[in-house]
Amino acid sequence: MNNNLANNARRDFLKKGSLGVLGLTMAPTLFAQARANGRLRTAHIGLGSMGMADLNAISSHDLVDVVALCDVDSSPLAKAKALHPNAKTFADYRVMLKELKNEIDAVIVSTPDHTHAPASMMAMQLDKPVYCQKPLTHHVTEARAMKKLAAKKNLVTQMGIQVHSFYDYKLATLLIQSGIIGKVHTVRAWSPKNWGFDGPSPSGSDPVPANLDWNLWQGTAPERPYKEGYYHPGNWRKILDYGCGTLGDMGVHIFDTPYNALELDVPMTIVNECRQPTGFGFPEHNTVTYEFPQTNYTAETLKWVWYDGTGAPSAHEDLKLPNGEELPDQGAMFMGEKGRLLLPHFQQLPRLIVDGKYQKMDIEKFNLGAPVKDYESESKKHYHQFVDACLGKDECSAPFSYSARLTETILLGVIAGRFPNQTLHWDSKKAKFAEKEANQYLDGKYRKF
Repeated sequence: MNNNLANNARRDFLKKGSLGVLGLTMAPTLFAQARANGRLRTAHIGLGSMGMADLNAISSHDLVDVVALCDVDSSPLAKAKALHPNAKTFADYRVMLKELKNEIDAVIVSTPDHTHAPASMMAMQLDKPVYCQKPLTHHVTEARAMKKLAAKKNLVTQMGIQVHSFYDYKLATLLIQSGIIGKVHTVRAWSPKNWGFDGPSPSGSDPVPANLDWNLWQGTAPERPYKEGYYHPGNWRKILDYGCGTLGDMGVHIFDTPYNALELDVPMTIVNECRQPTGFGFPEHNTVTYEFPQTNYTAETLKWVWYDGTGAPSAHEDLKLPNGEELPDQGAMFMGEKGRLLLPHFQQLPRLIVDGKYQKMDIEKFNLGAPVKDYESESKKHYHQFVDACLGKDECSAPFSYSARLTETILLGVIAGRFPNQTLHWDSKKAKFAEKEANQYLDGKYRKF
């Protein structure tokens, strides 16, 4: 690799803070958001499996005081309360934010996807920095609204995409931007996870568990009877009203590095090869093809193919590895003028492939230090970065200005699943599809609850 290219890539990367073309600088109001005593008081909305992980990581920062906990399920709420006995507890985030608006410095949103935007928007309207889990929103219009409000109020924001701060992904970004494989013309990404459901919607209803407030769990989503095993806990990602399927789950993680490294915006066209819509669950298998306009790191257009579901990805010449090796379970492959770069997901170094053979890379040129193989410590970086940014000591690498565009891209592929094998044309300036029938899925009607 050319030393000048490597050094230039590293300088650009550090200057941009891994934000692609955003070029953000430290917001002037960051110090004003920190408490006078230099500590951060946090409120946590959603305390299930991911919510508990978020709580543990945020609270591990020495300057954080957890002051409020909120969950519609009293079981995880009690577990969180046991860890933070001084925190006040709530079932309804709206009540919490109203009552404690002067006692909270930042809000962490770890709910199912359909509540991300309603909770985050309310917090931001109260001038609170927000850490929100991925995907940022359930609808395209919500992503744009959250990006706009965060910018208007100059708030610290971060999407919960922890791998964005991992060594391996930072390295892949630097390698691509150094020109190691030249202009990239295709990216293929995959996950064999199945957050889809091809069956019919359930009939009848089951008794709501005593620990669950079903009305609050549904939130702004359409009202439906409770059915054991279909929604809470754990299965909501499969259902149209609440989640975003495998693409909205693993796609966000695996898309992130190629999206960031290639400095992509939103796509021009999207087509999803999948089964016909059922109106209830996401398809169990999706092959989504995006076409993006040219950037400094791509060919005239960039083709991006996503595969998910059991058995993904489909066999393709682009995905053949040297020595007959098998592909990593999840990951992405960059195809460029000079070769290919394989990026496994996760905690495996990227690998350069030229003329069907692995090639050595001089990664020390990028001065990133030694690879870190401790998931917990790597993950905490992303959370602590948010805390430090709220205290005026750092910048967030996945603010809503970046993560809203990434989420929009993901959600356009999700919408394409409602129009199998049909190419949809996206007009980013107008925020509309040329195919008018698809525009109804850009937002949703909020139920009063």
